[in-house]
Amino acid sequence: MSLKVGCLSFRQPYAGLILHGVKSIETRWRPLLAEMKNCTLAIHIAQNDWEGDDWRNILTQTLRMKHSQVEELLESGERFGRGVVAGLVDVEETWYCPEDVPPEQMGELEKAACLTGLAQKYLTKLSNPRWLTEPLYSRGHKTIWTVNIPDHLLPPAPAEYK
Repeated sequence: MSLKVGCLSFRQPYAGLILHGVKSIETRWRPLLAEMKNCTLAIHIAQNDWEGDDWRNILTQTLRMKHSQVEELLESGERFGRGVVAGLVDVEETWYCPEDVPPEQMGELEKAACLTGLAQKYLTKLSNPRWLTEPLYSRGHKTIWTVNIPDHLLPPAPAEYK
């Protein structure tokens, strides 16, 4: 048996930040995840790193993480390596972020996205991140594709669902 779900590649450190629940808003230039609302999305860890350090500034300055905490988080996000499906996340609503969002609200969105410059992008709320029990090796794609995750790799269901 297996779980058939949509999958999307994320560069590091964002894949790990999503699966650790630090990043709860995904940003795209188009509403790529809108059709995935109320669905589960598999998180694929791409081979390349994200260019830029917005995420590091948000972790250290906004979230007040110590350097050692950031490094632990990064190492944990690399536990399965690259080129793998590493976990699952639930997709919620997608919305367009206008330019006139009040600064306080924009700061909260940037904190949740671990990224600045969100105006004129599509934001998608992500929830319930969970790591697979082992990595599933897979080649990445530029858009959403379908992956079959064998049942033995699925994380155990939370106690309230048993």
